[in-house]
Amino acid sequence: MSGQLNKVCSYEQIESFFFHDMTLMFGGFGGVGSPPTIIKCILDWGIKDITIIGNDTGFPHIGIGQLIAADRVKKVIASHIGSNPIAGRLMSEGELDVEFSPQGILAERIRAGGVGLKGIVTEIGHDDPYLNKGKKKLEIDGVSYLFESALTARVGIIYAKKSDPFGNLVYDKSARNTNPLVAMASDITIVEAEEIVESGELDPEEVVTSGVFVDHIVPSKGVDWKWIWE
Repeated sequence: MSGQLNKVCSYEQIESFFFHDMTLMFGGFGGVGSPPTIIKCILDWGIKDITIIGNDTGFPHIGIGQLIAADRVKKVIASHIGSNPIAGRLMSEGELDVEFSPQGILAERIRAGGVGLKGIVTEIGHDDPYLNKGKKKLEIDGVSYLFESALTARVGIIYAKKSDPFGNLVYDKSARNTNPLVAMASDITIVEAEEIVESGELDPEEVVTSGVFVDHIVPSKGVDWKWIWE
């Protein structure tokens, strides 16, 4: 660790990054790959009126869906909300603003935000009155396209199987999902790691996210399944 920045910190040290009316980007697919301890802390800290950006809304008791179930979220940008009936009910009642984006387009919008682009152009949805509502339309070489704006967030929360003190990350199979993209597209990236190893222990070939995209690392406290299903 000599000469290398150590980004490992406590949950108390990251609390100040979370505030009412914030924009929060998260990794995860149906709860898999979402950081359970950070999400529980956000609930405990009472943060509300959050705009969340991620693949989906998890389940009422799993993943980011717990924030929706606790009425802490005012807007969602996601590819679907079907696994969380509470999100569907709140949207139908006008209590939750939902912006749908096709999964591949959503991933590309986050990636664009991470690499500094203003957005992307795509043929997908150009002729769909729901998907193209309020969006810029372009014609390139005689073909109609939609302009989809890039997505970024003040804070991004991600989950990794392993991290070294600098924040080089290894993911566990499909739990990788959108986590690498979220790490790039957030002003402040906080990773919850299952295991934190010493510098030099990670095989460079298995590192997916470079530590240059990570600002803070907290050790995971795991999932308290009794708490989840209460």
